[in-house]
Amino acid sequence: MEEKIIRFKQELREEFIGHMLPFWMNLKDEEKGGFYGLVDFDLTLDKKADKGCILNSRILWLFSNLYTRIETGEWGEVLIDQALKDRWLEMANHAYRFLCDAFLDKEMGGVYWSVTYDGKPADTTKHTYNQAFAIYALSSYYEATGNREAFTLAMDLYHLVEEKFRDEDGYLEAFKRDYELESNEKLSENGVMATRTMNTLLHIMEAYTELFRVDEDQNSEVQGSILEALEIINQKIYDPEKGRLEVFFDKDYNSLIDLYSYGHDIEAAWLIDRTVDVLSKSNTANIDVSILTDTLTKNIYDKTFNPHGIPAEAENGKVLETRIWWVQCESMIGFMNGYNKDSTKEEYLEAVLSIWEYVKEHVIDRRPGSEWFSEVRADNTPIETKPMADEWKCPYHNGRMFIEMMER
Repeated sequence: MEEKIIRFKQELREEFIGHMLPFWMNLKDEEKGGFYGLVDFDLTLDKKADKGCILNSRILWLFSNLYTRIETGEWGEVLIDQALKDRWLEMANHAYRFLCDAFLDKEMGGVYWSVTYDGKPADTTKHTYNQAFAIYALSSYYEATGNREAFTLAMDLYHLVEEKFRDEDGYLEAFKRDYELESNEKLSENGVMATRTMNTLLHIMEAYTELFRVDEDQNSEVQGSILEALEIINQKIYDPEKGRLEVFFDKDYNSLIDLYSYGHDIEAAWLIDRTVDVLSKSNTANIDVSILTDTLTKNIYDKTFNPHGIPAEAENGKVLETRIWWVQCESMIGFMNGYNKDSTKEEYLEAVLSIWEYVKEHVIDRRPGSEWFSEVRADNTPIETKPMADEWKCPYHNGRMFIEMMER
């Protein structure tokens, strides 16, 4: 096993530094700002495609985290020198400037869903999910740079979300520019139109955790919001009889569809554990969600794991057998987290190594200048209609997986 882990770490470093990161760094738009918004399956770059705020925020988060969490020196056989870290910081600075200049609605607050290639408002929807990722990214950028303006902006967005994007029972989803409610096509799928979603709440919790972590002395109110999000997950989102999270809800938290999102459940397991860990370090009252997170992890392992990657989801009991890049990444972190919590569960560590073998063989795109395929069929062929980069295909999941794996 030790030999397998040594090889695994080396392969991660080589993929991370030599292949995956250069793809995203090459999407930096030196002329118009931000990062190019679309690379199709054939690796054709569309320099005039709209630029999504989720993509920009996730790039800002990634390069800020790299700068903060990856030390200089020998990283295995890969040298991380200050010049490389400086390049990561410049990527973060570039993304930060474009977020402030283009995505931020300076008149009415909040961030737009997307802008044109040259930075003009395109889709002015104010979505809770989008605000969350801007908070997440700005918090990490503040930690990397000490830029107090970024922290103030993150706090402004937090207060805006708490004032405009929720009701007394929790978080709502989609709003027009002036905060009038609108339908939630952007985060509704599978034939339903959700008033509330597990996905948005999960990333509100994640963003608020990062905001609290980088300046907990200032953030007692944020701590209260995190505790409320955990309570909603535990009481409204989690189904203890099924041992899973429900996905789409009406206003009263009635589940709208029999959907088991494997990727979100294993992602939630480790993100909730991380949130509790961050809160515990600040002497917050002890919170025990281990039954929930352990159950989520165990059920995903028991019901989905095989040597050919983790499938995406099951609707009405029917499994969608395609393999999506982010589901593999979150499964690796989630199973490693389960092993970190209980080292007797060696099957979780074996699962991590097995999924990595599948990713190497079928998900990483070996074409020069590429990155990872978005989605792979059951026969291991990539789906050619899925782009290599767009408003959703971002470096957040695999970038975060690399950082988490190396630290763990």
